[in-house]
Parts: sequence; structure tokens; C-alpha cells
Amino acid sequence: MTKISLVIMAAGIGSRFGGGIKQLEPVGPNGKIIMDYSIYDAIKSGFNKIIFIIRKDIEKDFKEVIGNRIEKICKKLNVEVHYVYQELENIPSDFKVPKERKKPWGTGHAVLACKDIIKEPFVVINADDYYGKNSFKNMYEFLSKNNNKFCMVGFKLKNTLSDNGGVTRGICQVDKNDYLTEIIETSDITKIGEKVFAEENEIDINSNVSMNMWGLTPEFINTLEQGFIEFLEKEVNNIKSEYLLPIFIGELLKENRIKVKVLETKDKWFGVTYKEDKELVKNSFKGLIERGEYQENLFEDILN
Repeated sequence: MTKISLVIMAAGIGSRFGGGIKQLEPVGPNGKIIMDYSIYDAIKSGFNKIIFIIRKDIEKDFKEVIGNRIEKICKKLNVEVHYVYQELENIPSDFKVPKERKKPWGTGHAVLACKDIIKEPFVVINADDYYGKNSFKNMYEFLSKNNNKFCMVGFKLKNTLSDNGGVTRGICQVDKNDYLTEIIETSDITKIGEKVFAEENEIDINSNVSMNMWGLTPEFINTLEQGFIEFLEKEVNNIKSEYLLPIFIGELLKENRIKVKVLETKDKWFGVTYKEDKELVKNSFKGLIERGEYQENLFEDILN
């Protein structure tokens, strides 16, 4: 079986667990959180290595909420589990962290925390997004056949909106061969009736959007690291600037340095963007269970 890793970006989780931290809100039976369903879908699709990106200060709580439980399940299934740490101070020695900076350096910096343990193709996801079964299945199939190529899952815009307010999405331009040509970061996308707008401009409801689910190669880490050095040379003293994975990939596309295949999915994305989204997400998982997509006792079918 092809070795493919799932990298889960969870360093953005706050240290105050149980106090409304959206990534750890139970959304399914038995206290299951969105991450549980992503890991289940990944393992069932063939992924055999899980890497959690967290911070040192949340390690104990993170393991209590999900890590220890997932480790036991993965041990039985012969799936590796690793933890890596995204820390503000973890930058090249040529640079100094400004005293005023409090937050780490963004999603590109997060993925760099994996550089010593990624030796295989890998998929990056957000901890608090539900991507759907087909997204993981399509990723695994593509990467196992094309282990030196890049890909991303393209969601239909209409399947990623919130009824409770505007959202920010990376609108993707895709060529006739389903390769990504450009990502346009678009904020305050709002649904009005059956139409979708950003400011006063109407957007095609069937546009492909990126929800930060990328399929990448181990060699990409070296490119990402060089890009981080170039980012720091310009932005190290800007305390709010972030080194973001989709922005960097967009820059590489403009320079024709990479090609990214877009794997379109009809899966519906779920996430808690607004507090009011929580009930919708819970009801969505309830519906998936009632339709037989998941068992109430998640993982039971692949453990037995």
C-alpha cells in the first residue's frame, strides 16, 4: 500500500478547552468532533500516517480531547501518529521574532513544522473543516498514482456557504484540463436568495473554491522553506503578516513553477464559521448518520 500522510493543522486551537473553542465542539454522537470524521474518512480511503500540527502549550489538553483516543485506534489499524509543533520562535537563525508578535506565522509556517517527518506525498487540511468522504478518496487515488504531482480538492462555492454571514473563499480559475491557473482570495461572500455576491459583484454559485485541502509532495517542503525565508526578508517586522499556504501556491502558479490538478467534489463542506453554524453542523452530521454514511460508533466498522 502506498504511504500517504494526512497533515492536520490544529495549532490555531486556543488553550482554553471547553470554553467555546470551535475546533473541539462536539458535533456527533459520543462527543465526536469534526477532526474525528476527517481521520475516519482518511483512514478508510487508505491514508496510513496522521500528523497533528499543534502548539506545545495545548499538547496535554489536545491529547486528552482527541489525541490519545486516535492513537489507540490507529495503533490497532497500523496507522502512524505523529505530533509536530508550530511555535512562534521556530524561524531561521538569521531572523529575530519581534517582541510585539504574539501569533505564529500562518499555514505555510505550520506545514514547515513537518519537514523532518514527511517522506511521502501528503494531504493538508484544517482541523475544523469537514471535507467529505469523496474528497479523501479522490486525494488518495490521485496521489497514489501520481506521487510526484500536486492536487487540491475543488468544492462548488454553493456547498461552502454559511447562512449566518459572509465568508472568505479562494475562488479558483481552472483550465480545460482541470489544472489550477489562479486563486483569487475573495472576502465577504454572501448568499442572497439563489444568488451569491461579493460586495456588489455576483459570483457564479458553481465556481470551484479551495477550502485548504492540498495534495503535496515531500520535495515541496524545500520550496516552502525557501519561500518562508524570502517572506521573512520582507515581512519579519510586520507583526500581523502571515505566510499562507494558498497565497504561496498561487505565487508558484504565476511563476509556472508548479502544476496543480483540481479534483472536483460534490461533497458539502461543513464548518463553524459563526456561532450560529454549530446547530447546522450538528444537524448535518445527524443526517449523514441517519442516511448510513457514518455509524453512531465511529471507527467501529474498520476496527472489527
